[in-house]
Amino acid sequence: MSEEGGRVHAARDPAAFEEFYRRHVEGVTRFVARRIADPHLVADLTAEVFLAMLDSADSYRPGRGSETAWLYGIARNVVSVEWRRAARESQATRRIAGRRLLEPDDVVRLEERIDAEAAARHHRAALAGLPEGERAVVELVVVDQLTVAEAAAALGIRPVTARVRMHRARKALRAAAKHAPHTEQPGGPSGSDTHPLSYVRGNA
Repeated sequence: MSEEGGRVHAARDPAAFEEFYRRHVEGVTRFVARRIADPHLVADLTAEVFLAMLDSADSYRPGRGSETAWLYGIARNVVSVEWRRAARESQATRRIAGRRLLEPDDVVRLEERIDAEAAARHHRAALAGLPEGERAVVELVVVDQLTVAEAAAALGIRPVTARVRMHRARKALRAAAKHAPHTEQPGGPSGSDTHPLSYVRGNA
C-alpha cells in the first residue's frame, strides 16, 4: 500500500490509526518536547497533533515529503496555537483537565524526555533573532533534523524558498557569531558541533 493510501486508511480504520500512532508518537513527542518544558502540556499537545492529523487526512501528499515531515508541519501549527493561547491565558487555568489524565509514571517519562531535549531547546533560543520564516526553516533542519526539502513540505513552501531562507539565515548567524562573545555552550565550547551555529558554518 502506498504511503498516501496508508495515511488516509489510518484516518478511517481504528486499527490502522493505532499502527500509525505507534509508528510516529515517539517522534512527535520529541518534537513537542523540544519546544515545551511542561510534561502535562507535552502530553496534551502530542494528542492534539494526532487529532489534527485525523481532521486533515486528505491533505497529505507523499510527493511533497515524508509522513514525518507532514506530521511535524501539523505539530508546529499545534504548538504555535498553544503559544498564542498561553499568552492570553493565566497559568492557573491552563490544561487542568490534561493534568488529571497523566499517571505519575507518565509524568516521569515525559520529564525525562523533556530533559533529553534541553539542548535542542537551547539551540532554538540561539535562533531567536532570525525572522520568523528563516527561523522556522533552520529549526526544522538543525533542531528537528529534517532535510531542507522536508522542512519546505512541513511549512507548505517551495523547496527553493526554503533554500533561500536557509542561505539568508546562515549569513545572519555568521555575522552574529563574529560579534558574539566566546562563551561556553552546553555540551562543549563555543562553536562546537552541538551548537546550531557550527551546523550553519559547516553547511554554508
